[in-house]
Amino acid sequence: MTDVSALDDYCNELFASLGRSDQRRWGEVYLRGLLTVPGRKSIRRISELVVGRDADQSLQQFVNQSPWEWAPVRRGLAEQVGRVLRPRAWVVREVVFPKNGDSSVGVARQYAPTAGRMLNCQRAMGVFLAGEHASSAVNWRLVLPRAWDDADDLRAKTRVPEHERSKPAWQYVLDSFDEMIGDWGLRPAPVVVDASSDPGVFPLLSGLDERRLPYLAQVSPATPALPVNLVGDTRRPRTVGQLAAAAAQRGRTTLSWRDGRTGASVGSEFVVAAMPGQPVAGDVRHGHPHPRARHIVAEWPTGAARPRAVWLTNLGAAGLRETVGLLRARARVEVDVNRLTEEFGLRHFEGRSFQGWHHHATLASAAHGYRLLCEAGGEALAEERLRPHA
Repeated sequence: MTDVSALDDYCNELFASLGRSDQRRWGEVYLRGLLTVPGRKSIRRISELVVGRDADQSLQQFVNQSPWEWAPVRRGLAEQVGRVLRPRAWVVREVVFPKNGDSSVGVARQYAPTAGRMLNCQRAMGVFLAGEHASSAVNWRLVLPRAWDDADDLRAKTRVPEHERSKPAWQYVLDSFDEMIGDWGLRPAPVVVDASSDPGVFPLLSGLDERRLPYLAQVSPATPALPVNLVGDTRRPRTVGQLAAAAAQRGRTTLSWRDGRTGASVGSEFVVAAMPGQPVAGDVRHGHPHPRARHIVAEWPTGAARPRAVWLTNLGAAGLRETVGLLRARARVEVDVNRLTEEFGLRHFEGRSFQGWHHHATLASAAHGYRLLCEAGGEALAEERLRPHA
């Protein structure tokens, strides 16, 4: 990112798919606003502080009504940040958008796993490319509650496309991966996902296995280790938590690493257990090799009666070091989610239309991605470069 303006270069590549010059210009203006406007980054404040005149209507049109496609912009973002981040994981993260009213697209009173309670909110599933020191959200799915399938008035008011219907969260995740791999041509990385509150964890894992994607999925310790009708002996462990506890009695492995933020040495004990009923290596069924066997990995604090967290993985029993690396990538995403939602305005949008929500989520992600690229390159954002052109 050199020449006249780093942001100019970034936007020229990012918005290359936008067919009109005015769309590309307003895209850059909006991005500048998300990067520089302090506090709440509303369209009005961006108009006042970036453009310096009344441009509300033009910005509103660009974000909410203009028919530009967000998928090519997201692909461009993924390509730009991917070249620098060199992602070691694709981390799936739910992001919750609390709402006071019911006029925004996809709003309902619903359970939000990351909040751990019922909220009046929008829910979205984001996919983050996570590297050693940073992560960037590159793809989004807005989760439509089931009640919205038949809410014709709300769907019309918020311009929800006819084909958009409620799905399980895991299906939104798989759809995102299909787009990223099939349409965008990205090279996949191991998937890290928190499914500890999702009863649909096995359809998700089966979908990842079918796509030959390695994964580390946090699950509830109460997750069944086998279907009930296959557990003949009632004394046999029935849950992944019980299997992890049995394996812990046979010994644990201590691993240590450097905290990416503080530099301090941290460590924890881990347990690995095989899932019962796994296929024989190299087994072929219906003409296709069976996916790699799943294992249980549990992090077990010293002296604790229960594990801190339990995961299912197809990385293999010898992949503990890689597991720790993936957990560090997930921790990095938690930092960047906070930056994205507050510092770059992801939640500072009413999100009333389906198209507007996706446009804003894409642009907020692009603003965050630009800042990450500057930080990775050791560049400081020069204020004069962020001012709009005269």
